[in-house]
Amino acid sequence: MNNIRLANRYAKSLIDISIEKNELEKVLADMQYLKALCKASRPFVLLLESPVVATDKKIAIIKAVAGKNVTPLTFMYLELMTKKGRENVLPDVINAFIEQYNTLKGINIVTLTTATPVSDGLKQEIQTKVKAARGFEKIQLETKVDESLIGGFVLSFQNNLIDASVLRDLKDIKKQFQQNLYIQNIK
Repeated sequence: MNNIRLANRYAKSLIDISIEKNELEKVLADMQYLKALCKASRPFVLLLESPVVATDKKIAIIKAVAGKNVTPLTFMYLELMTKKGRENVLPDVINAFIEQYNTLKGINIVTLTTATPVSDGLKQEIQTKVKAARGFEKIQLETKVDESLIGGFVLSFQNNLIDASVLRDLKDIKKQFQQNLYIQNIK
């Protein structure tokens, strides 16, 4: 729990400094790159979390891995976090930064999970319907494929969940059969 609070504080300070330096969009691109890096490289995350590796070594590795791909402001921030011993919360800071950026810009994240990949036309139609139904101005649609759904879709946004999947229908039917609602209890 403390990591989330700490991550939010670090993310807020990074947003403030990037707005002050007029580099908010560049820093967002850096955070998206670092998020992809952390997701793709578990050893990199383990390195950040390791108390055994010296601070200088960590800074050198961060510079080698991300130095040329991020802005000087972002690299200086990463270096400062490492010197303060807070590099272990970097993945949380990245997520908090992106979340705060989306809130600042009024972007709503909508996640669509389907059994098969969906076409761009259908994605656009869903975005239009969600915008109209909820009054959202900006939507960032993230799509996922989960074959276990069998068919239909699951749509989630702002702590709301719309589950119109075949898997859910089958679970509901199974639950009804287990309850045996149609047979009177015999005494």
